Amino acid sequence: MTTSISTTALTSTKTWNWQGFSICYQSQGSTGPAIVLVHGFGASWWHWRKNIPVLAENFRVYAIDLIGFGASAKPKPGENFAYTIETWGQQIADFCREVVGEPVFLVANSIGCIVAMQAAVSNPEIALGVALLNCSLRLLHDRKREMLPWHRRFGAPLLQRILSFKPIGEFFFYQIAKPKTVRKILLKAYANSTAVTEELVDILTAPASDPGAAAVFLAFTSYSQGPLPEELLPQLPCPAIILWGTADPWEPIELGRELANFPQVQKFIPLEGVGHCPQDEAPELVNLILQDWIWERTK
Repeated sequence: MTTSISTTALTSTKTWNWQGFSICYQSQGSTGPAIVLVHGFGASWWHWRKNIPVLAENFRVYAIDLIGFGASAKPKPGENFAYTIETWGQQIADFCREVVGEPVFLVANSIGCIVAMQAAVSNPEIALGVALLNCSLRLLHDRKREMLPWHRRFGAPLLQRILSFKPIGEFFFYQIAKPKTVRKILLKAYANSTAVTEELVDILTAPASDPGAAAVFLAFTSYSQGPLPEELLPQLPCPAIILWGTADPWEPIELGRELANFPQVQKFIPLEGVGHCPQDEAPELVNLILQDWIWERTK
């Protein structure tokens, strides 16, 4: 992967053994509260490259590749392993206990927000607070499909069925994993097209060549179960803050605002003109908000 390390001042990655699998993570900072950064679907710890050095000036920062993504192991889904919110939530909780060694602030983007909340709900002793950046609303979840327009309500299950045929599914994966296609997807997700750089495209496409990457993608695209954000938020054992890019084409802010009604949510902060990945598109805003919130929580 060709990334401009000089612009991010990141050190070499580290490896943690979790349940016999190699997990990749990055850490920086030697003082202050601990933060664990959790990426979204198809991403990796590199998606936090603009946040880690800044946050590490005041905090001990960890960014992890969820199993199945980035440089972490990609075991074949089957009887003994499943790519679910519960699996990833347990990975995060175990990482906090075994690597960080103390309660942390969890900061997450997209589907990573569900993972972070699951980790905190199932393991309340690990979490000091949760920051959710454009939380996945899981609109294609089995229990939410009735809310969708008819073409999406019936189209999504049909596509899942088609992709379940391995040759078709793998062909589909390798088509959308091409740099040209990934760039097009990113230009929809990001309101600021200048943030869609060759570095970013490379970060997201490089892991696609790893053995098992296609199987992980197809396993998750067929996954329409598990917890919803509105189910996890009222169970959170710690306070939460929500940041939301107003230009997100996938997770509408008008629906996201409804999550602010739960008492665990201290603040809901709209980020005007920002898309689905605020930490990468508007890091100067996100870093400042996170710093202020964490300092407030640790005074």
